[in-house]
Amino acid sequence: MGKIRVLFVCIHNSARSQMAEELLRQKGGDAFQVESAGIEPGTLNPLAVEALKEVGIHIAGKKTQSALELYKQGRHYDYVITVCDETSAEKCPLYPGSVQRLHWGFKDPSAFQGSWEEKLARTREVRDEILKKITRWIPTVS
Repeated sequence: MGKIRVLFVCIHNSARSQMAEELLRQKGGDAFQVESAGIEPGTLNPLAVEALKEVGIHIAGKKTQSALELYKQGRHYDYVITVCDETSAEKCPLYPGSVQRLHWGFKDPSAFQGSWEEKLARTREVRDEILKKITRWIPTVS
């Protein structure tokens, strides 16, 4: 059996989908081929970069990508998992084939208020929530 192909999608591909991609890559190992993309790709959120760095994952300098461009390239996935709010998730393109769409809503680090440390603390919480969700999900699909 081949690798399980997973695409994580959020609005800007700047934090939540990036964290989900890297955490699944770390925890899922060779069983998964994983990517992330945004509905309106932006720039990488430094809070996500720092939160991942703290758990040994380095993504500084990584580029964001467009979910629509991946669709236009004819990319196929077994799972497309939206990690943004429900309304935004509805804007995600429908990928061809027998794709399972899942929605895992997480708070958006770009909306956090306060000092750098306060925003980073909340981003760590989101990272840990994503990790918990992935850790529970892996055994159900692999």
